[in-house]
Amino acid sequence: MKLGTMAIHGGHLPDRSFNAVATPIFATAAFEFDSADHAAALFNLEAEGYRYSRINNPTTAALERRIALMEGGVDALAVGSGQAALHYALLNLAKPGSNIVAPPQLYGTTHTLLAHVLPGLGVQCRFASSAAPSAIAELIDENTVAVFCETICNPSGQVCDLQAISAVAHERGVAFIVDNTIATPILLRPIEHGADIVVHSLTKFIGGHGVAMGGIIVDGGKFDWSHSADRYPMLNQPDASYHGLVYTERFGAAAYLARCRSVFLRVTGATLSPLSAFLILQGIETLSVRMDRHVDNARHVARFLRSHSGVEWVNYGGFVDNEWHPSVVRYLEGRASSVFTFGLKGGLPAAKRFYDSLKLVKRVVNLGDVRSLACHPASTTHRQMTAEQQAAAGVFPEMVRLSVGIEQVEDIITDIDHALSVGAGLRNLSLEFVE
Repeated sequence: MKLGTMAIHGGHLPDRSFNAVATPIFATAAFEFDSADHAAALFNLEAEGYRYSRINNPTTAALERRIALMEGGVDALAVGSGQAALHYALLNLAKPGSNIVAPPQLYGTTHTLLAHVLPGLGVQCRFASSAAPSAIAELIDENTVAVFCETICNPSGQVCDLQAISAVAHERGVAFIVDNTIATPILLRPIEHGADIVVHSLTKFIGGHGVAMGGIIVDGGKFDWSHSADRYPMLNQPDASYHGLVYTERFGAAAYLARCRSVFLRVTGATLSPLSAFLILQGIETLSVRMDRHVDNARHVARFLRSHSGVEWVNYGGFVDNEWHPSVVRYLEGRASSVFTFGLKGGLPAAKRFYDSLKLVKRVVNLGDVRSLACHPASTTHRQMTAEQQAAAGVFPEMVRLSVGIEQVEDIITDIDHALSVGAGLRNLSLEFVE
């Protein structure tokens, strides 16, 4: 199936009871066992099935299958939020004394996780000077367990060179983990470009309507964990909590995800509710169509902003003179993301006036909604970072991040123009549509 069709039909199993076309909501905490031996087989990971909704659930499983198919992975694990997904994805490979290498261009809360939370567990994060493969390669050593980046960095808009970074990681026997939230598999399938593990915040474009939170980890199934046995003993040595089970021997290509579910989700329980899984499944069905509209609307909005006298700069990957445009062409087939940034003349005061004057465009920290959304990262998502760290992440005081929605683009532009008239003290005489 093509991606647009897969988004509707992928992963769905026929309902044997009532022949429901949509995936039902299995609102149950527990599942009955056939016998004591059946229960033991499930808990020993010797049989497939459902035992407790903290660990797996049929509604959530349909979501996992669909995303795994769309990303080209062998398996997926859905959890309660995108941050939980990233936390599990990294901890599943880490141990005290190990380290993770990442570029500085990261979402603010991800930076906090890497810079402040994981070090408290004995896991160091090494921030490269940039996302250049050579800068990342300099920091990899025998204790590195993962190289991590965002496919489209939030909010800098940088499109990372996945193939080159993957080559650097794999040459040293290190797994490559990426966050593909902004691109979604509609614009980019990272596993095809060398990524081993893909994470998403399902709250964003994939869910698409701002009504449910969720996250997911997709296992590409291509990394040879046994080849790097000393680096990843948790996958290659007996697990005492499962009577000596060795994940690579039992689960083969899906060993990484099997351990992530059996250890982290089972024990720490960042579970996605069946209702949220259902809502996200509904959102996925229109993902392909929505992304077309998002991308098209963003192109018009970016052109409008670039023509406005109150705007200092626009960082939009669809412009041929943009620094990341070659990567947009290479990895996104020229379809620049609808999440981009711009800076107002007049600095922080102008940015705040613009932000406060928006009416149609919502002032939130979310992105990827059907609604157009605006964020001032320096005040919110990256507030906890120093000015130097903000600059390294591509965040500046005059900057506003837009997540362009699927409304009629003329209405989006009209609202932005009105807010610019307040923010910059200027007003364009013409509101004609920018082709």
